[in-house]
Amino acid sequence: MKELGSPRAAGALGAASSVPTRVGVVGAGSWGTALALLLHRNGHRVRLWTWDDAVAREVREAGENRSYLPGIRIPEGLDVSADLAHVLDQADLVVSVSPSQFVDSVMEQAVRWLPPGALVVSASKGIETGTLRRMDEVLGEHLPRQQHDRLCVLSGPSFAQEVAEAHPTAVVLASRSREARLEAQTVFSSDSFRVYTDADVVGVELGGAVKNVIALAAGMAVGLGLGRNAQAALITRGLAEITRLGRAVGADPLTFSGLAGVGDLVLTCTGELSRNRTVGVRLGRGEKLDRILGEMRAVAEGVRTTEAVHQLALRHHVEMPITAQVHRMLNDEVAPADALHELMTRDPKPERWGR
Repeated sequence: MKELGSPRAAGALGAASSVPTRVGVVGAGSWGTALALLLHRNGHRVRLWTWDDAVAREVREAGENRSYLPGIRIPEGLDVSADLAHVLDQADLVVSVSPSQFVDSVMEQAVRWLPPGALVVSASKGIETGTLRRMDEVLGEHLPRQQHDRLCVLSGPSFAQEVAEAHPTAVVLASRSREARLEAQTVFSSDSFRVYTDADVVGVELGGAVKNVIALAAGMAVGLGLGRNAQAALITRGLAEITRLGRAVGADPLTFSGLAGVGDLVLTCTGELSRNRTVGVRLGRGEKLDRILGEMRAVAEGVRTTEAVHQLALRHHVEMPITAQVHRMLNDEVAPADALHELMTRDPKPERWGR
């Protein structure tokens, strides 16, 4: 079991700033646990909430989150609890990192204990099925209006395992409030975790969600043994789909050339730690989706997000052929090999519209 670094002294990030020191992380999956470890190393007093009391006991007894992040030591100073009120008590910063389809129900409970004025950072990547809401929209409906300017979103190429192991990572943190994003940037930044800021909340949210859909397709290409050319084509044309949808819903297209766009897309489509790519690989090899998901403890967000992205594209009349084929594959309407063939034999088009 790896023991990583010693935490900085509390307040070492700058006594002159309004840096939060009491942090409540809501969601103890692999990503929530990794962010809790990062913030603990940064010298903050961190409490991590899990819905499963068995996970809390496991961490207390074994010093490790074996269910979601095995092999990484959880230091004694990082408090893991199944009591949401305890985790949020007097928190200066709250990190929402539940699976995207559960953020609404979790935050409905959490808001009653959320301290007024707390900085809220969403680190979940997905779009809610049915409502087609982004995570900032879900949180915005639960937060008091005066707290909307204290809401940020965190995204970018960041495997939980590597963040937990303090490997160099760069992400982007977006908020409509300059003050909020600069405050959050200070809290999360370390010598292994570089945080850039942006004002484009919509683009950062969308890039983090839709890249999981494209990763399913890229994984299927691997499972089918189609080679590197096919993977590169799917990543590049996937980026075009993300950008078209982003433009339609009000995002800045330039956002997708950065960490929340091409950066996260490349990592998720090519990295072996990617859950969505792994699901795609297994589908490409002929395994059934129910069996794959039944064997996974962690959530592959792209499986549920595909439906939401497909419906969002239809709502805004955006052409997203890769997403449409992934949607058909997940619903057993077409085999992976046939879907890839259909993508390759579509009518010829210019690479960029209007050229």
